[in-house]
Amino acid sequence: MGFGSYDESEQKDQDVDTDEDDAVNVHENDHDGEVSIEGDADTDDLVGRLSEMRDEDDD
Repeated sequence: MGFGSYDESEQKDQDVDTDEDDAVNVHENDHDGEVSIEGDADTDDLVGRLSEMRDEDDD
């Protein structure tokens, strides 16, 4: 049972008609600014809490 012949000339140099107005703009939602976190916990407290949460999920 054959699948037909494969002609590479049909696969190269394909022209695709695209409309750039409909293209996705990856920079549409770029934001320049700052991030601040409010809270009293330091990094060690947060890592410890994360470890506790992971242990709870294992039970």
